[in-house]
Amino acid sequence: MNGSRQLVSELLEAIAAAAPRFQHTGIGICPPFPYVSDVAARCAGTALLAGAQDLSEHDAGAYTGEVSGAMLAELGCDLVIVGHSERRQYHRESAAQVARKFAAALQHGLRPILCVGETLEQRDAGDTAAVVGAQLGAVLELCGGAALGRGVVAYEPVWAIGTGRTATPQQAQEIHALLRAQLREAQAPADQIPLLYGGSVKPGNAAELFAQPDIDGGLIGGASLQAEDFLAICEGAEGVCKTS
Repeated sequence: MNGSRQLVSELLEAIAAAAPRFQHTGIGICPPFPYVSDVAARCAGTALLAGAQDLSEHDAGAYTGEVSGAMLAELGCDLVIVGHSERRQYHRESAAQVARKFAAALQHGLRPILCVGETLEQRDAGDTAAVVGAQLGAVLELCGGAALGRGVVAYEPVWAIGTGRTATPQQAQEIHALLRAQLREAQAPADQIPLLYGGSVKPGNAAELFAQPDIDGGLIGGASLQAEDFLAICEGAEGVCKTS
């Protein structure tokens, strides 16, 4: 919950101006709800994708303050984030609820970005694989493996979000490989599903993270509030794509 209409506009213009030089890197922008229509209108007719940071599991009804997938689609959204760690933590969203949100996004032609990740306590207890596996498993159980082919999965270790700490490329790759294997076991098109890393991605570590075999890009948080930093991360992704 950061920014203003002016900040979003300035960031968007800077990204739009630089976007043509990224021939191998897809860029999606997911602002807070009040600015979604502005972003969607600016992205229309360009290679940039517009998205939102959340949606309701319900299509309609007495759910004051909620935003449905149909509403986002009507605004011109392409993407929507579901299950972000902050939604799971502060709003007590369960894995089952996140799965229903994933299904709601698909129903309305949106591409959901499913976030999974563990807390520091869970990592220290050796529960990382079980936690992220259960989070992904809830979506697989409800939607099926084939449906995951229409989505994106983002691994975001909670202990590395906004803390300045970052999983090493090797730590991130280990979990991405587990997620890819779980998708493959569920008969999802595992090699076609983008797996993103989100957890204090910065210009200085982006290229090394994205060079890992199962890390296909990033879910960028704080660095996306600075056009220079965000575009430097995009440059890191583009450089990896060109050489792979």
